[in-house]
Amino acid sequence: MPLCKKVIDMFRSLSIATAVVMSSLILSPLALAEESPAFVAQTQARHEAVEQRQELAAHQQEMKTRQAALQQQKHDIQNHS
Repeated sequence: MPLCKKVIDMFRSLSIATAVVMSSLILSPLALAEESPAFVAQTQARHEAVEQRQELAAHQQEMKTRQAALQQQKHDIQNHS
């Protein structure tokens, strides 16, 4: 096997190994973050904020429905008078 081909094969192997190591180093903090107390707390806070917004939206919709019903009753009373 010529020396040039050996060098190219070795370079390819090192490139692949480097890519694997670098991707592991880059992605490992993300995997660890999912287990950290700070990550858990942030996730919980986001979840609670979403729930609060949903509850507020449901309450606002309920108020609009009640207001519409009251306006309809008022309209009905005025028409029967």
